Amino acid sequence: MLSQATQQLIQKYQLWFQSIQAKDNDILTIHVDEIASKVAAFYEKIKGVVDWKEEHLLRKRAIERSLKRRIIFKHEKKEKIAESLIYELIMGGHFPNNSIPESKIENVQNILNKYFFILENAPQKELEQKTSLQNWLLDIASYEIEKTLSPYLKEEALVEYMNNLMNERIKISQGPIAINRITEQEKNTQIYIAVQRALFKFDESTITYYLLSAQYPEWHNLSPISCSIYPEYALKSELELEKQEQTTVKKLLKITENIYILQNNIKKQLNHPLSEKFFKICERYNTPYLILGDIIKKDPNKAEKNLENRENLENLIKTAYKQRLLKLKKRLRRAAFYSTISIFITKIAISLAIEIPIEKFIIDEFNFFTLGINILFPPFLMFLLVISIKPPKKENLERIIMEVSKICYQKDKKDIYELRMPKKKGKTIQTIILIIYGLAFIVSLGIIINILQRLNFGILSMAIFIFFVSMISFFGVKIRERSKELVVEERKEKFLSSVFDLFTLPVLRMGKFFSNKWGKLNIALIISALIDMPFLTFVEFLEQWRYFLKEKKEEIH
Repeated sequence: MLSQATQQLIQKYQLWFQSIQAKDNDILTIHVDEIASKVAAFYEKIKGVVDWKEEHLLRKRAIERSLKRRIIFKHEKKEKIAESLIYELIMGGHFPNNSIPESKIENVQNILNKYFFILENAPQKELEQKTSLQNWLLDIASYEIEKTLSPYLKEEALVEYMNNLMNERIKISQGPIAINRITEQEKNTQIYIAVQRALFKFDESTITYYLLSAQYPEWHNLSPISCSIYPEYALKSELELEKQEQTTVKKLLKITENIYILQNNIKKQLNHPLSEKFFKICERYNTPYLILGDIIKKDPNKAEKNLENRENLENLIKTAYKQRLLKLKKRLRRAAFYSTISIFITKIAISLAIEIPIEKFIIDEFNFFTLGINILFPPFLMFLLVISIKPPKKENLERIIMEVSKICYQKDKKDIYELRMPKKKGKTIQTIILIIYGLAFIVSLGIIINILQRLNFGILSMAIFIFFVSMISFFGVKIRERSKELVVEERKEKFLSSVFDLFTLPVLRMGKFFSNKWGKLNIALIISALIDMPFLTFVEFLEQWRYFLKEKKEEIH
């Protein structure tokens, strides 16, 4: 017998299916010129290579770039941003043409008004803090806009389903000498965060939106302007609407007064000392939920009947697993290609702008051989990291079939996943571990520098080589970890791999540090300032020119 939670999940998928099937021909949708759209979409793909992000973040990243460009460079009025933003997104191929109702413009503008209101009324702070708050809020706004234009109904349903089951199954072992003791509320929040990361690889701003929505259930509808577009407001009088707006403003002001505290609290939740432990459990058991979601999504109306037949379910799991495995392989190849190309283009740009001029004209140490190694070795390293990825074992599928059955059907006895709290370590042991780690870092870096010196690398070339090799190693290992997202078996660490990790971990940590710093440089915004605005003006001219020609043609007939 299917569990009640599984039946509710099927019902939510059916609602999602109905929402994508229902089309009202009387609703006016946003249309952009097809030729201009193709030009803009091609440019967007080129830009996406330079400022590459993981596939599921591409659309959100495009909204974020466009939004920040408009706010920072202030080239249009705030109350007009929504319309031009949506047109640009459709033009760039991020949303299908003629699919977004014109009413969504007002929805998006109301969302933006909320974030503008918070920014304008936030307590006065140092410039760095205000900039940090602005970036934080605009990142959250980007996801809320994406979600408004293309609702994530089935993803949210699956997150809720897994979150509820994981809350029942994860038990924390808090021994007498454990550190970082955790409350029940903290546990529930950490499971919620871990489930979102494990299932759909949501980034911090996306998870932050859901944390805000959990804390403030009306978050999505909060706007300083009366939302007359929502059906529940349609029959209200002007006085009622005015009262509603006053209430909304009061709520927003209360949130705004404590916005910096709220920001810090959410960052603490996202960087909780035990967050990785919760994530590891959820990541290990995420595959059965993904497979179950794929099966229901294929035909939500027949899902209940399909799942009730155990033999039929087993065949469906095998089919869904094979399809997901093929998609995963394609995504990994794409991720490896785009991340390498992105770093390769950046490396060429740095070589032309900094490395070659300084080495040739200032320190007089220019060497074509070292330049060639500097350019070609990082892509070769990525190739090695990706080609050495091993597919899951055959036993993995059998384990998935068993785990899907466990979560689908009503069971008296449920699995328990124990999370052991880290024990307190003596200062002596901690000091020894830090010394060993420090020595490993020095040895790893020393070996790399020694090899580069033997190859006649200059100091600048060495610094650039280490920077890019650490970055590509970090991205490569992330892709290797992503390749294990369908693996359910427990991973056993071998002694040799532990020794290897000891010497490579410092390089990976350095790559992560550089990657985070590189992301904060807002290279995409610099590109926006130099290229985007003139290009978008050209696309707009092309669109208007096409409309002009069309009108003149119609006059002939």
